[in-house]
Amino acid sequence: MTKTIDPLTHPQFDNLLKYAIAPRPICFASTIDKSGTVNLSPFSYFNLMSQRPPICVFSPLRRMRDGSTKHTLENIRDVPEVVINIVNYAMVQQQSLASTEYERGVDEFVKSGFTPLAAELVSPPRVAESPVQLECRVRQVIELADIPGAGNLVLAEVLRMHVHDALLDADGRVDQAELDLVARLGGDWYCRVTAANLFEVAKPLRNRGIGVDQLPQHIRQSPVLTGNHLGQLGNVDVLPTDDEVDALRTDPDTREILDAFIGDKATLQIHLHRKAAALLDEGEVMKAWKTLLLI
Repeated sequence: MTKTIDPLTHPQFDNLLKYAIAPRPICFASTIDKSGTVNLSPFSYFNLMSQRPPICVFSPLRRMRDGSTKHTLENIRDVPEVVINIVNYAMVQQQSLASTEYERGVDEFVKSGFTPLAAELVSPPRVAESPVQLECRVRQVIELADIPGAGNLVLAEVLRMHVHDALLDADGRVDQAELDLVARLGGDWYCRVTAANLFEVAKPLRNRGIGVDQLPQHIRQSPVLTGNHLGQLGNVDVLPTDDEVDALRTDPDTREILDAFIGDKATLQIHLHRKAAALLDEGEVMKAWKTLLLI
């Protein structure tokens, strides 16, 4: 059963939406007005939208109480530049403090205790404590409406990127676990990207996977294999040969299963599916396929 919710009539729709569309990365935006007054504020309506050119989009919403615009948006209209500072766990509490609705002219760098660092190509300062800082030129602001809660899409082109040296490996790639990112969920909830909850998903093949629809019926309707398992099995462009499948029969663990259930095909199938599921969880897709094709 599902509950159908109308955004125009349900009083908790906005809150429910933030729980459902999550986690959301945080754009910790530093901006400046024409008089040189700096503002620092986080926004969780944020993401990367283009590689060439590199474009980030974030959205400062109009205030719900009166529909007025926030200082970040007003600064961008004054000086169309922004530094997007990526937020990790070590700075999440200070980042939250900077979201306080201070009066115009109050420096959130001072209030939150962050260290301003001069940018190289734009006027607003970077946050020294941020692991990754993106100097951006604002290309466009798209106003979605002029009512309370309406978004203003800020299209920011990345001109220069700064990454803390400790996060880069010998090949110049970012260590995802070391980055220790945080993201916004619903209400007061956040989540943290740690090594323990990282996992990889193989990208679809250039030669096109066979698809779940091409899996044998006993695999597609397996009571053991999950939708994730079926997705892995469908992401191959060629199946193992009969000789490759037969070669697996000499594997001691496989041989033990085959010998244990001679004459009981239904039970054998369940045990082979369990073995295949374990192999898929370990990323051994082709060995899982061989196991499943033994019967």
